[in-house]
Parts: sequence; C-alpha cells; structure tokens
Amino acid sequence: MELKATEYELVDRTAVVRLARPHRGNAWTGRMHAEYVHLVGRADADPDVRVIVVTGAGGAFCVGGDSEALSGHAERGSYDDGLAASSGSPSGRGAAADAPAGHGLHPEFETQMTFHYGLSKPVIAAINGPAAGIGLALACFADLRFARPGAKLTTAHGKLNLPAEYGLSWLLPRHVGLTRAMDLLLTSRVFLTDEAAELGLVNELHPPDELFDRTLAYAERLASTVSAGSLRATRHQVYLDQHRGVGVSVDDSRDRLNVMMGEPDYAKGVAALRDRRPPAF
Repeated sequence: MELKATEYELVDRTAVVRLARPHRGNAWTGRMHAEYVHLVGRADADPDVRVIVVTGAGGAFCVGGDSEALSGHAERGSYDDGLAASSGSPSGRGAAADAPAGHGLHPEFETQMTFHYGLSKPVIAAINGPAAGIGLALACFADLRFARPGAKLTTAHGKLNLPAEYGLSWLLPRHVGLTRAMDLLLTSRVFLTDEAAELGLVNELHPPDELFDRTLAYAERLASTVSAGSLRATRHQVYLDQHRGVGVSVDDSRDRLNVMMGEPDYAKGVAALRDRRPPAF
C-alpha cells in the first residue's frame, strides 16, 4: 500500500507507526485509517518486531477527525468513514476485516479499533501533542501511554452533538474509573496530559525532546527482558478477561502454563534464572 497519511520505521525490534499529516495536526481520515490498519498488521506479522509504537509527526498526536470530513458529514446529515473508498472495502468494518491482524481471538476484537486487543505484540502510544476524539481513542486502545507534559486531550464529541466515539465510553471507565470517566465524557472538556497521568490514563510523562527516545528505550526493555510468547499471552489474557469470569481466567492460565512450559523460551528463562543473568530472548 502506498503511504500518503502515515509513515513506518523500524528501530531495532520496535516498529514505529507514525500518523503523518502534520499540516492538519494528523487529523484522522479514511485514508489514514486504512493505512494505519495495514501498517499495524504488517508490524504484527513481522517476526523481527517485538513492540509497536504509535505516535504523530510534528507537534500533534491526532487532533481528531479532519474538519473538512466533518463538514461533509454535516452536509450529508449522516456518517461516512471513507474506508470503502480508501481501502476498497465494501463496509465500515472492512478496514480491519481486510487485515488478519487481531482477528480470530474473540468476536469483540474484530471491529475498526478493537482489533488492537487481538494483536500478538504490545502497542505503546507516544502522545507527542494534542489528542482529541478518535485520536484519544487510538491512544486509549494502546497497552501503554507515554506523553509529553502539557499536551491537550479531549473526548471532543459533546461540542459537536455526537456520541462518545470509537469505544471511549467503554475505554475510559476501565482506565480511570466510572466517575472520572463520566466527567471527561459528559463535559468534553480539555484536560492536559499532566492530569491524565494523575488519573492513571498516562503511564509516564517525558519532556518533548526525550519522549520518543524514552518510549523506544522502554520498548527495547520489553523486547530484551520478556519473551515474545509471554507478551502475547499476557495481553490476550488481560483483554479476554474483560469479557469473561474469573474461573475461566484461571483455567485459561493453567492451560497456557502447560503449553508454554514446553516451549524453548521457558527453558531459556529458567537457565537465566539459575545462572543469575538476564534472559536472552
């Protein structure tokens, strides 16, 4: 796929997917959506990639839906995500359906954004600037969020007579608790990444000139100290557990133990523990 709205870069064992419409604050379009799904699928299928980092070009992460596209929706009086035109898909679900990434684990993980939960590799959002609406949702679908201080965040929808977008009504209560999520969702107020860190929505804050390097360093630590199989299994367990009971979770963990203890990386981990050295995954 020709990239017009995104960029892709490999840094050691980390795939960097960069939203790249800096002249528009990396505003989201159907084209960007199709490219993003394609690139994440590419990274997930690459055996040399251990971690995926998502960030924005220039001074923004993603300011939400492109205003020109929003004007088009207003003129039509209905929503058109543009994915069919951008990806050749016949339906809005198609952008995710065209790529196998994330599919096959759980039916809930086979929509435009929830496919993140079926991926085999961790996703880290490096929030380098404003994130609004779908931009905030994209960051929330990542496993971890690092950000620069003072960046503006907002759910945005309430000021446009829209519902909460792309699962934010499901995501935010799980990330920050129901009461705090209701404040962010009902008011659509602007809040800063500093407050997001206090709420637990952001894992770490780093100065703008350090954010990307610190995020890559964290990604490489994951790749170096945790087996790829454990990363895959753990994130699948966490997201599947959002849709099942604790007994099923315990049984699933025991089944995974039986399988994973027969894998080469388990023997490597045990040898490293006995030798009191870092594992060589």
